[in-house]
Amino acid sequence: MTSPLVRRMQDFGETVFAEMTQRALAHDAVNLGQGFPDTDAPQPVLDAAVEAIRSGRNQYPPAIGVPELRSAIAEHQLRFRDLHVDPDTEVLVTAGATEAIAATILALCEPGDEVVTFEPYYDSYAASIALAGAQRRTSVLRFPDFTVDEESLRAAFSERTRLVLLNTPHNPTGKVFTRAELELVAKLAREHDAYVVTDEVYEHLVYDGQHVSMATLPGMADRTLTISSGGKTFAATGWKVGWVTGPADAIAAVRTVKQFLTFVASGPFQPAIAAGLRLPDAFFDDQRESMLLRRDLLAEGLASVGVPVAVPAGGYFVIADCSAWGPDALTICRALPERAGVAAVPVSAFHDDAAAAPGLVRFAFCKRPEVITEGVDRLRRAFSTA
Repeated sequence: MTSPLVRRMQDFGETVFAEMTQRALAHDAVNLGQGFPDTDAPQPVLDAAVEAIRSGRNQYPPAIGVPELRSAIAEHQLRFRDLHVDPDTEVLVTAGATEAIAATILALCEPGDEVVTFEPYYDSYAASIALAGAQRRTSVLRFPDFTVDEESLRAAFSERTRLVLLNTPHNPTGKVFTRAELELVAKLAREHDAYVVTDEVYEHLVYDGQHVSMATLPGMADRTLTISSGGKTFAATGWKVGWVTGPADAIAAVRTVKQFLTFVASGPFQPAIAAGLRLPDAFFDDQRESMLLRRDLLAEGLASVGVPVAVPAGGYFVIADCSAWGPDALTICRALPERAGVAAVPVSAFHDDAAAAPGLVRFAFCKRPEVITEGVDRLRRAFSTA
């Protein structure tokens, strides 16, 4: 007999990232699909991890996170966002942002509740909502500018809306939500007495415009849970160190769920990420400038191949309309590793309705410049007459 949970999860098989990575390996392709850097974390962060391991910090850390990381997160929120959070009651360390998202949705949602989010969305969002027995209601962001459609967004809210799940800078589009767009989301959340859960893992990788944290808007600190991580900022995605900050009562609920997911994780890497958060402003500026150069290299390269490109304002990814290369994005991406020696990800995998992004493909630029150049050269050779 199949349980309700199994039925809810039957639509979630192997992720598209895993599939495309396997195809890349099979054909020795340049992997511009999955968003992980091919450079290492800064030396002070690596040194702090080594020191933690050598000094014996290899057992279970405290359930809410080691004190120096919780303090560093609170300092970071004050330093960069002018937000005051209590490191003992309003900060929770998690096994990456993905666990923070899952634990937060499971803590705050009951079966039948509704979660408003934007399409395209990171794939774990839909899975976490389904695990909670909640329903997702979406508003579509459309190529090439991905602006918020106010009418569509309003229609997504109802009397059953429990929370809004918002990602800025946005994966996969690279959109950085404007203050006006965030104020609209905040207004609708207040009207429906809903929480806002913000995924801000790319907060330090904004190239155009300004990152505005939802919790900084008037009246939103008490109903916003802010999620981030060290993986993207410090090129340490495999360490899985994330966190969530917000009002103490909500964080307590998330902590109750989290303890039955991973319990704890990443013991010696937590003090290392604390060291990273305390690096001087010059590190964050240099990191952003380095990624900006890579963004431009990939965006201009794709445009030179002849595909329309949406230049991202933040994050790791460029979206291109590759409709000329095949019947749909999934077919295109499955063929790319063998045809061109490049792996990418179909944006349709991030949509409820694949027809909303029929030919859109996501390419990652969090790679060394020579890798990006090689990938573009391969695409140019494969599609010079496309």
